Amino acid sequence: MGIFDKIKEKLSHEFIDIIEWLDYTDDTICHRFERYQNEIKNNAKLIVREGQTAVFINEGQLADVFTPGTYTLNTKNLPILTTLKGWKYGFDSPFKAEVYFVNTHLFTDEKWGTKNPITLNDERFGLVEIRAFGTYAFKISDPGKFIIDIVGTDNNFTNFEINEHLKSLIATRFTDTVGEANLPIELYAANTTELSETCQTVMEPEFESVGISLEKFYIENVSMPEDLKKEIFEYSRIDKLDLDKLTKFKTAKAIEAAATNEGGTAGAGMGMGMGFVLAQQMGGMMSPQMGGQQQAQPQQQATGAMPPPMPAAVQYFYAANGQQAGPVGFEQLRALFANRTINKDTLIWKQGMQNWTALNQVEELKAFLGGNTPPPLPQ
Repeated sequence: MGIFDKIKEKLSHEFIDIIEWLDYTDDTICHRFERYQNEIKNNAKLIVREGQTAVFINEGQLADVFTPGTYTLNTKNLPILTTLKGWKYGFDSPFKAEVYFVNTHLFTDEKWGTKNPITLNDERFGLVEIRAFGTYAFKISDPGKFIIDIVGTDNNFTNFEINEHLKSLIATRFTDTVGEANLPIELYAANTTELSETCQTVMEPEFESVGISLEKFYIENVSMPEDLKKEIFEYSRIDKLDLDKLTKFKTAKAIEAAATNEGGTAGAGMGMGMGFVLAQQMGGMMSPQMGGQQQAQPQQQATGAMPPPMPAAVQYFYAANGQQAGPVGFEQLRALFANRTINKDTLIWKQGMQNWTALNQVEELKAFLGGNTPPPLPQ
């Protein structure tokens, strides 16, 4: 290669005539045009494609921003850079400036999720924990602000680098939003669309503050512990079930649990007591049929004195979920106490009482609280 060829090659790399960026990836948000110490030639061509924005930075200061199109770089198309450089009468010599290309297309299917469970205070179930995850979509709405506040001097900025920041922001704002919503816990999974829209409205200003537009936000699932989920399902059926049937159902479950309990005679005694109650209740349900059969039998002859009629059993009413329930007999009330449908603070009323009274203040019901276990048999 002759000396003139070397001089020609050197001059051909001295100035940049065309500034453009072809993005062959799907995750690059911002790319700095590499100059390798070369200067931009006066009247060079700038090509900005659809879905891109070109940003000129001069000595750390935001200069000119170009939307899609083809431009000839001179004092007419670089008004801010012209002012910063002090070119009062135009320029003919090459100049240096950092050029960043920003992708302005929509970045979709970005994942988010809560790293740790969110603790909520529900009125009926107390402190509960939930988790949530979903997707979101964003795009760069203010390229200049985004470069100054987020990118800095990074020469190739990808969505992976911003996603950790955005996911932390989303998790924080999601926690605040669901905490302030104060919804019943069972409604979170059933109202994900409304909750997604509310969260997006809350998060949009946070994204806009760094030049990002939150375009879509979706909550795909709100999960909770399995035992809490089962309790919610059972609670939701209470209004649709007959209270008497529900009591029998819970009694049967308590008998089953007591039968599998190997804790000793206390568990066996409780199981037997509940068994007697259930047998009594089932006997009451069958009594109409039995009565019909008894009427078919010949009536006993009245020989001798007949005993007086049995005294009427005491019937109790109790408060459940702010409503009056009952009446139930003594043994039924004991069964409700045993399976924790009621407790020592439950309000009780029976005929002859002036006011509703807590269970532990009713004399004959204090036996439910313990202390009436007989001593062991003598050896």
